[in-house]
Amino acid sequence: MIEVKNISKNFDDIKAIDQVTAHIDEGHVFGLIGTNGAGKSTFLRMVSGVLKPDGGEIVIDGEPVFDNPKIKSEIFYISDDQFFFQTGNALDMMKLYKSVYPNFDTEKFKSLMEKFGLETGRKVSTFSKGMKKQLSVILGICAGTKYLLCDETFDGLDPVMRQAVKALFVKEIDERGLTPIIASHNLRELEDICEYVGLLHKGGILLEKDIDDMKLNIHKIQCVVKTEEMLNKIKEGLDIVTIDNRGSLYTITVRGKREDAENFMEELDPTFYELLPLSLEEIFISETEVKGYDVKALLF
Repeated sequence: MIEVKNISKNFDDIKAIDQVTAHIDEGHVFGLIGTNGAGKSTFLRMVSGVLKPDGGEIVIDGEPVFDNPKIKSEIFYISDDQFFFQTGNALDMMKLYKSVYPNFDTEKFKSLMEKFGLETGRKVSTFSKGMKKQLSVILGICAGTKYLLCDETFDGLDPVMRQAVKALFVKEIDERGLTPIIASHNLRELEDICEYVGLLHKGGILLEKDIDDMKLNIHKIQCVVKTEEMLNKIKEGLDIVTIDNRGSLYTITVRGKREDAENFMEELDPTFYELLPLSLEEIFISETEVKGYDVKALLF
């Protein structure tokens, strides 16, 4: 488990991370969402032990991570701009990481390189951005670490490769309990793989929740409301998060159990109504609007 307790980090007069607390359980995908400059990379660098927090602490499996080789050996960090030897090939990178990570799986590396269509003897400097991202992921997977920290890993990958990488993560989670932490500015990229998400903005966590819990307890209702009396009943009878309308067609986001919302609307008996599933994007928009933030301006 990764426990982040009230960490802060400043760079001169810039407050990159401000009193952030998070708990990341093992064997699950944690998505860290935020705009460019929100503090995602700084957060990952501190969790990986590259940077030391100015305040607070980071504990991994019961031990502090900074200046702790034992814990660091269980973490592989894929930065947004990963380091590669200027004139080296993929095999050279494999040898480098094999010297650092004792559980590095050479045979798996060669197998995955072949499956992804990457040449091990080709200079990495001739790889495209997407190919470098694939190589970084393969190196991270084969390092055999418990935690894999990914900074904008899907950026530069085409849709097919994104799904291939996600499938690889799922396989490793199932087989050996890998814990990927994926930072991205794009919420849509993470919706189909993350189980827990945190929204980082201006160095602070606005929201940290289980996706399934969010989806079970928040719903969208579209209905036709023709009278003020019916509108008042809806406002009084439902736990409304947001409400919007175009003429008599209302779109209402509500909290609570789905069956309770359905029963209420059945008794109200409007001309038309339906309950619609919310995307993760819509859930975040609703949750953050309540806190006074315009997440649409932040992320989309």
